[in-house]
Amino acid sequence: MKKIIWLKLRIVMGLIFLWAFVDKTFGLGFSTTAEKAWVNGGSPTYGFLTNATRGPFEEFFKGLAGIVAVDWLFMIGLLFVGVTLIINRFVVWGAIAGMAMLLLMYLAVFPPENNPILDDHIVYILVLALIATKSRG
Repeated sequence: MKKIIWLKLRIVMGLIFLWAFVDKTFGLGFSTTAEKAWVNGGSPTYGFLTNATRGPFEEFFKGLAGIVAVDWLFMIGLLFVGVTLIINRFVVWGAIAGMAMLLLMYLAVFPPENNPILDDHIVYILVLALIATKSRG
């Protein structure tokens, strides 16, 4: 039973990252519209970095908006984390990359809106840490 739960948790976390990659790439209309899709010339990071950032790191993150290399690193990261977790290969590396991405997203919106310290990014970081410690590679 425990193995099934760990398997499902790893795959679900992978699907979260993979879905973000697919939606931002093709603009399927969930969080990214078709006209803002990466394949249509949109920036997968611009909206978040210019509109959602706040707090002590706001200017730093806003300065990253519109940089093509940032878009590429973000999208490669989403794909890498998603695929590694789903196919159960290089899981530790995928989890580390995912934790780094989530930490950056957390800092971009720090402090969180609904709690002075915690938000979903922290929960996902802890889940990825558990997955990494449970993984064999």
